[in-house]
Amino acid sequence: MLECSRRLGVARGTVQARLDKLVDRGVIAGFGPDVSPAAIGFGVTSFVTLEISQRHGHDQVTRHLAAIPEVLEAHTITGSSDLLCRIVARSNTDLQRVIDQIVSYEGIRRASTIIALAEQIPYRVLPLARSAATG
Repeated sequence: MLECSRRLGVARGTVQARLDKLVDRGVIAGFGPDVSPAAIGFGVTSFVTLEISQRHGHDQVTRHLAAIPEVLEAHTITGSSDLLCRIVARSNTDLQRVIDQIVSYEGIRRASTIIALAEQIPYRVLPLARSAATG
């Protein structure tokens, strides 16, 4: 806060109040560390699309997925599948274990997996925020 207030030429309390407002509005989603899954032993990243039984609905499937630590995120999508998940594993053999755990839930009818070979552009928001602020 002190460094921001010095650079902006405003009081530390002003910086804190503005930051609190951004957090309250959901503009800033968190302050946690960005941990590289590969650096902690999860070198395989894949994307899995899931077709679910509509009878079970998204909520129950989402609870099942949330209990699997290797599922980093899941999104409801349009198209021929219902959910898109980003998952990580220690190896291709371990990836099979994770997929088996995912599809063990009876509400999931089909899974299709794509293994990522290399990350070309990491997840980022700052260029978008800069563009939105100047545009």
